Amino acid sequence: MKAQDKKFKEVTIVLIDDDEVDVMGIHRALKKLKILNTVVRARDGLEGLALLREPTAVSRPYIVLLDINMPRMDGLEMLAELRKDPNLSDSVVFILTTSKTEEDKVKAYAHHVAGYIIKSDVGEGFMSVMEMLGNYWRVVELPLEA
Repeated sequence: MKAQDKKFKEVTIVLIDDDEVDVMGIHRALKKLKILNTVVRARDGLEGLALLREPTAVSRPYIVLLDINMPRMDGLEMLAELRKDPNLSDSVVFILTTSKTEEDKVKAYAHHVAGYIIKSDVGEGFMSVMEMLGNYWRVVELPLEA
């Protein structure tokens, strides 16, 4: 797909989620919306940090879609580590989770997330969320280097 296409901008999607069903749903939504960006996946926070710290694994600019409830290192723990790392602290992160707790929202926003999205609505609402994310990176200028 050409860069001038409205549905494509060179932004890598870093998907950090352990739930296979949710991951398949995200891929389906991106495909249905004709969002052709590269998707790189990690299954928990430890894997996500390792991926982002590997210089050749993820090209900039990127947007992180981060689940909260994961094994080994959850999303909020990963987010705290991400913000401490001078090479990753500018990462644009959207929380994409089933957690509706106020405590999780407050913690996420305290770590400067771009948005907190509940993924419980798997129908049209979820498609709207994915479309909003696609529009976000086409409009916003993202950092090319840390």
